[in-house]
Parts: sequence; structure tokens; C-alpha cells
Amino acid sequence: MIQHIDFAPKVTKKGGLFKSAQIESFHSLMDAMNEWISSNPIELVNVETVLLPNIYDSDEEGSEDTMLGTGRESSSHWYQLIRVWYKE
Repeated sequence: MIQHIDFAPKVTKKGGLFKSAQIESFHSLMDAMNEWISSNPIELVNVETVLLPNIYDSDEEGSEDTMLGTGRESSSHWYQLIRVWYKE
């Protein structure tokens, strides 16, 4: 059975009215992904980067949400994450 795991950047400092939140670097995601792959007995199928909007908004469900809104274009934030497809 094919499964996946997402490595999304964590918010390291919340934003404010006029400031965007600070998030982990892409290199931190790569380190976490590599550690997870080496620690789990999986058959790697594919690794991809995914760009998703507003995954941390209060009305969204993160990278697993099947419908992410961008209706507020002036305040939309896009996040790059790593998705690993694998077989156990």
C-alpha cells in the first residue's frame, strides 16, 4: 500500500498585523526528511516538493486539507513542503 508523509515548515515565530510569521528553512525540512527515511524501513517511491497556500490559517487543515483558500490574495501565504511517497 502506498502512503505519504509531509514535512511542512513549522512556524518558529508568529506573525502580527504587519509582520509575516517566521518559519523553518527548507534545509531543516530536508534534514528532517533524511532522518525519517534513514530511521524507517520503507521502500521509497517518490520525493516531491509541494507548494500550498495558507496551510496555517485557522480555518484550514494543514497540508492534508483538500481545499485551501486563496480568496484573500493580499494576505495569502504560500508554503513549500516536502512530500515523501513510500511503501512499508
